[in-house]
Amino acid sequence: MTMLEARRLRRNTIASVVLQVATIVCRFFLPRLILKAYGSEVNGLVNSINQFLSMISFLELGVGAVVQSALYKPLAVNDFLQVNRIISSAEKFFRKLANFLIVYITFLVILYPLLVNQSFEVVYSASLIIIIGISSFAQYYFGLVDGIFLLADQRGYIYYSVQIVTLILNTLFCVFMINIGSSIHAVKLMTSCVFILRPIIIRNYVNKRYHINRKEKYDVEPIDQKWNGVAQHVAAIIFDSTDTVILTIFSNVSYVSVYSVYNMVVMGIRQLIIAACSSVSSFWGRLLARNEISTLKESFAWTEWLTHTVTVLLFGCTLILIDPFIMIYTDGVNDIEYFQPVFSAFLTLSGALRCIRLPYNSMIISGGHYRQTENNYIVAAILNIVISIILVVKFGLVGVAVGTLIAMTYQTVWMAVYISKNLIFWPIRNFVKQLFVDIISIIVCVIVTNNLSLETVSYVSWIKLALCVFVIWVIAVFIINLLFYQKWIKKFIEKLSGSF
Repeated sequence: MTMLEARRLRRNTIASVVLQVATIVCRFFLPRLILKAYGSEVNGLVNSINQFLSMISFLELGVGAVVQSALYKPLAVNDFLQVNRIISSAEKFFRKLANFLIVYITFLVILYPLLVNQSFEVVYSASLIIIIGISSFAQYYFGLVDGIFLLADQRGYIYYSVQIVTLILNTLFCVFMINIGSSIHAVKLMTSCVFILRPIIIRNYVNKRYHINRKEKYDVEPIDQKWNGVAQHVAAIIFDSTDTVILTIFSNVSYVSVYSVYNMVVMGIRQLIIAACSSVSSFWGRLLARNEISTLKESFAWTEWLTHTVTVLLFGCTLILIDPFIMIYTDGVNDIEYFQPVFSAFLTLSGALRCIRLPYNSMIISGGHYRQTENNYIVAAILNIVISIILVVKFGLVGVAVGTLIAMTYQTVWMAVYISKNLIFWPIRNFVKQLFVDIISIIVCVIVTNNLSLETVSYVSWIKLALCVFVIWVIAVFIINLLFYQKWIKKFIEKLSGSF
């Protein structure tokens, strides 16, 4: 790894983590304000519409990830003619997708209000769909390809920085508008206007920094396996959207609000871990392109251990702390019961598994093994949908969380076995050992901290509880890993010492 690559990797990781911290903080304030100002039904409606709109990315068919993988090699060898061809092909595809988005929003405006017509008037729901959909159209029309390109070129820190600025601006504007009594439509219109700035700023940067011909002609499709990322992409959409869609159809939007509040916490922790791992795909892709296998194995082993350990620590603490937090966060909101401890446990565990699978999924993307792994993603998606639908009728929120947990367990194990045989070429017992350490850590720490509770229903009391729980988990996880992974503990301490 060159000094330049190391510096970019560090910048990308830091910027990505800062973005997720900012996202967590902003998501903490806005949903709470919306809940207090407009109630659980409106909060559920907004989250439901967001999920239905996000399903347009279903039509992306995984092309974005394949484009990023296709760019690794030409960028590594400075073949900008091939880069231009790939960008040209990708631009054509995403502009077609933007046109599909217009059609999809039109159908959504007509059909979605029928799902919630007992709670909201047709015009109310339909106009909100149009307003929220504006920024999605701008992203697909001319913003997505530039972001993918910057990520592939290890300049994701530019992309993340723009997101950080617009996210903070949006939060400030929305807080102001809610406090002066603006309607939810006006608030969401402000969000769309701010987020439109993202693709505009990124496009200007790419045009100034690079000399890209977006209309480069080609005889042969430059994006290899263009349609082989479909299964992976569809599975990701299903895992992100199934629970909310099923609850909207088989339950009501108030339960979507309960789900969204808990998921806000789990998603925040998950995105923080994803951010820390987000830069490794491009780095591993370059190592594979240069056939530097020994460096790749060392990097993967370190990333795997670090991801598992951080996931166990953060999600383990979440398992103990999420219910007390929700009690405080929803204090004063009495239109539906928000205290759902069984649901929160399953949701937290499924969120942890989605993080544990990150190194294996990233390696598959880096190697461009889309075609070879299609069946895994298809089976996992089917499991998620079928089990969630079967269980939601009887168990409600718990049912959809169990469906996701079972499907995610299958997918994580499958991925670990696949890369051990086809990309990393090492014994599967390495993965089994890591899981064993994870499970032992969780069991020990839960036994020690499960009886800790809030002194009073307040944020000060929760912070005290969180600090106590976190310190206990850090000590226990450190000791257990010291017994099994002395090499990585030593490396972690060295890296931590070098930061100061």
